[in-house]
Amino acid sequence: MAYNQVANPAEPTPRLASFEEEQLQPPAGFRDSGNFRDSYGAPSNASFDSAQPFGAGAANMPYRDDPSSSANILNKEDTGYPPSPPMEHTSTASRKKKTPLPWIIAGVAGLAIVVVAVVVPIYFTVIKKNNDTAAASQSGSNGHNTGSNTGSNTGDDAGTNKATITGVDGSTVTMDDGTTFTYSNKFGGFWVQDPDDPFNNNAQAQSWSPPLNQTWDWQNNKIRGVNLGGWLVPEPFIVPALYEPYMNLSTPAIDEWTLSENMLADTANGGLSQLEKHYQTFITEKDFAAIAGAGLNWVRLPIPFWAIQKYDNEPFLEGVSWKYVLKAFAWARKYGIRVNLDLHALPGSQNGYNHSGKRGTINFLNGVMGIANAERGLDYIRIITEFISQDEYKNIVPLFGVMNEARTADIGMDVIGSFYVRMHDVLRNITGTGEGNGPYLSIHDGFQNLANWADFMPGKDRVALDTHPYMCFTGVDTTPLAQQIRKPCRSWAAETNTSWSEFGVTTAGEWSLAINDCGRWINGVGAGTRYEGTLNGYTGTSGGDGPNGCLAWNDWESWTDDTKSNLEQVALASMDALQNWFFWTWKIGASSISGKVESPFWSYSLGLENGWIPTDPRKSLGVCGGTSPASALKPSMIGGPGSGTISAAWRNAHPWPPATLQPGGLNAAELPTYTPTGPIPVLPTPTFTNSKGEAINGGSGWFDAQDTTPIYTPVAGCTYPDQWDAVTADIPSACSGSRRVRNVIPQPKRTPPP
Repeated sequence: MAYNQVANPAEPTPRLASFEEEQLQPPAGFRDSGNFRDSYGAPSNASFDSAQPFGAGAANMPYRDDPSSSANILNKEDTGYPPSPPMEHTSTASRKKKTPLPWIIAGVAGLAIVVVAVVVPIYFTVIKKNNDTAAASQSGSNGHNTGSNTGSNTGDDAGTNKATITGVDGSTVTMDDGTTFTYSNKFGGFWVQDPDDPFNNNAQAQSWSPPLNQTWDWQNNKIRGVNLGGWLVPEPFIVPALYEPYMNLSTPAIDEWTLSENMLADTANGGLSQLEKHYQTFITEKDFAAIAGAGLNWVRLPIPFWAIQKYDNEPFLEGVSWKYVLKAFAWARKYGIRVNLDLHALPGSQNGYNHSGKRGTINFLNGVMGIANAERGLDYIRIITEFISQDEYKNIVPLFGVMNEARTADIGMDVIGSFYVRMHDVLRNITGTGEGNGPYLSIHDGFQNLANWADFMPGKDRVALDTHPYMCFTGVDTTPLAQQIRKPCRSWAAETNTSWSEFGVTTAGEWSLAINDCGRWINGVGAGTRYEGTLNGYTGTSGGDGPNGCLAWNDWESWTDDTKSNLEQVALASMDALQNWFFWTWKIGASSISGKVESPFWSYSLGLENGWIPTDPRKSLGVCGGTSPASALKPSMIGGPGSGTISAAWRNAHPWPPATLQPGGLNAAELPTYTPTGPIPVLPTPTFTNSKGEAINGGSGWFDAQDTTPIYTPVAGCTYPDQWDAVTADIPSACSGSRRVRNVIPQPKRTPPP
């Protein structure tokens, strides 16, 4: 089951020794009625509107998530009390499937006795006792609990105090540093944190979102999510205060690479440690609590490859951001939120955008170092999959975005197809196929029409399609905002429904309220805007400058109630049209120069606080005239019969490595590669301490003990060209890594005995 066979395979035991600082840069792709942007700074004169009607028949599909319907509470009374399933945990070491909940085995009396003996005491000593006080002050509004829960629990059997481990709306949350805040959630959600059971998955974000101990129903549950952009991938327009100190230098900070170089030289202000200070403060536990309280049930978490490892010539902060990924997993678990883990930056850059690590050229699957960088990327994807497939984390991370916004126009659809076949085989050989065996693998649409992906990789197992529709990167629309409200319905709804039917699970991994490209550094540091006609190369119409241009759109504190109301309607139309979505982004940091947020269209939390983001996203239901997918997902799309074996014809047409790369049809067999002889950097796991002061292991970090193939590493004695700037470099000699590639077609995993 190794993903390459070599003699004397290395054991996957080396770990990242310590957490150092690390940073990334967020996404910015756009797809809109077939018109795609090349980058934030790339001009386009294409018109946005497509005048497409909503998909026929969509309005007739049943849907149970009506905010006014009591039937949408997962078939249980919405009392405000948390449910009480058994608090169990299965060790990764055993890799056994969890036993179905005892009460569904109706005829087995012995198991029924176990249920009574285990579940009832847990309910009365842990959950019910937590909420007795809160229940006494329960409000009459939709049955949601608004009481407080600040006391400690007394274990009836032990006679000793035990800290509160769960709470509903109005409860007091104590964070790791000892500070407290009041949990606000009017949607029936509750948090759970038990030091004696750190992998407890009972928490529930809202009454209509399944708790983490239940399988996500891709057909009937709706993803209402938000990105955590700018946190572990600090992008200039999201966190301008990080970049502004270095904006006027001879080499200004324009991306993660140049920011890191400037910080390294800035020892007076702490060097790269400034990045970890940013990680510590930009997103905290309070944000996760607020996300659940806003009616959101998922987050998309962008991370860079240097959360795992970097090469010596790369200036990035290595490993430190992984510590905060683990914090994100813990906070998501506590508040019942699922994570779409998004690998945002890959070696050499998959798109040339600033959020890929370095702005400039594409060197992933493109140019002289295209294969070598892809080999390295496959290893990082594999290492992440090994971690998140563990029993301790698989319920938290059901979706893994393997590569953000690869530019298929430059790389080529055939080449990207070869990479994805290889990636699919490697990962499914680790996890096995079928529901419950590892995360769904999410691939970006590459700025292509969704229809171009309808027949992609037939026979694939649980692969989702990610699209990033934005309104602001096409021609400028100067019509009144009130006339733009239904753009998302016309442009996105029908295409989303069709993709759902023809490809399978389709999510909008990014979208925003940006009706134009106003905002500080939206198009990159130092770039202008289309709206003001100052973006280099843009020749379309503009909206004017000064008070009538971006100054007015950026001054959100002066927006009228009508402006806010219209923006809210744009948000509702977008949510309904896209169906399963992640807003970009939760938070925009203030400028250190002006002291205010200068890109207001892009901040969900700012919109919540100031009235242009809906406080209940379920209000979007039906805004476009229909909400359910055009048809039910086929069983093969969700891990059922027919999935897991990619067709032989497709596989033969997309060999790995591909025969040629762009530009100019480079012969891939002549290009430099790495060699699979390096030690595996297994990702660190957390250690927990229970109420008795005893340590609890956070997993091994590696799901498949049979996966022992070493990772790719540079060939000794080879002088490689710069892996980030080698599109047209000279091809070096003696740089073949002896790939020993073979087909790694996923084999059925042995089912453990009951």
